[in-house]
Amino acid sequence: MTAAAQTASVPSPATRRNPVGAHVPVAGRGLTGTGLAYAERVGAEAVQVFVANPRGWATPAGDPAKDAEFRTACAERGIPAYVHAPYLINFGSDSTATRERSGESLRHSLRRAHAIGALGVVVHTGSAVGRAPDGGSRYRAAMAQVREDVLPLLDELDALGPDAPWLLLEPTAGQGSSLCSRMEDLAAYAEALDHHPKVGVCLDTCHAFAAGHDLAEPGGTTKALDLLAAAIGPGRLRLIHANDSEDVVGARKDRHANIGAGHIGAEAFAELFTHPETEGVPLIIETPDGRHDPARVEGARHTADLDLLKRLRSR
Repeated sequence: MTAAAQTASVPSPATRRNPVGAHVPVAGRGLTGTGLAYAERVGAEAVQVFVANPRGWATPAGDPAKDAEFRTACAERGIPAYVHAPYLINFGSDSTATRERSGESLRHSLRRAHAIGALGVVVHTGSAVGRAPDGGSRYRAAMAQVREDVLPLLDELDALGPDAPWLLLEPTAGQGSSLCSRMEDLAAYAEALDHHPKVGVCLDTCHAFAAGHDLAEPGGTTKALDLLAAAIGPGRLRLIHANDSEDVVGARKDRHANIGAGHIGAEAFAELFTHPETEGVPLIIETPDGRHDPARVEGARHTADLDLLKRLRSR
């Protein structure tokens, strides 16, 4: 490695406190050629990627050489990487086929994450789809399914060794029969998974706001983080999806806005950089990238979002 590369791989104190990055595209030239090139273009200090079609069940095999290239490049640049599992995964479904495919899909994401050196795999916590035999709530049965289906995957995770990725539960925006949307809901989810030491949380700010946590009010972000730590325990927050919201608090709609351009507002994100639970936790934006803007410059809106987060961090 050159001296310049060695210098670049040493994060600054601010970056170590909270790297800020983006979900990056990988189509075309792959994880390194497309993904890390985009990260460099927009100024991302951390990345999140898909390793499969996010809206399908396919589980494509990776290329060991390209996996190693990406793993080495991230290490040299000091860039932590994460994988987002496909959206279709739902262990709370009353469909046996959906549950089986969910298991296969999440297993694939965990193994691919390990292969590329990712630190965690983000998975949505799902919903209790279907109806109970008595016509009542399916919540209890759905949580039992989560336990039955996910605990074996965590056993497989243990077998990968100490560098196995974390399984990061992402509470949803509260739409439908959500199993986990409020911070308080994390307690039951963690209990269902026996508080496994590799189970953590990915907090999506848009989801939390949509579920009724008013991050926009003074101290609102701090209050939500306090509730998260109380529900699942300290040290479990491992990743933050930093997204503003197009809709008002409690709307139960997952519509992301650029940082400071939605109903949450920039000041709420400043609180993310001061809470004890966020120490060392990367922030990943999943905000609109402007690809449909008539005068689009690729990545310009992501660059602006990351620049704003860096300014808030510097305070």
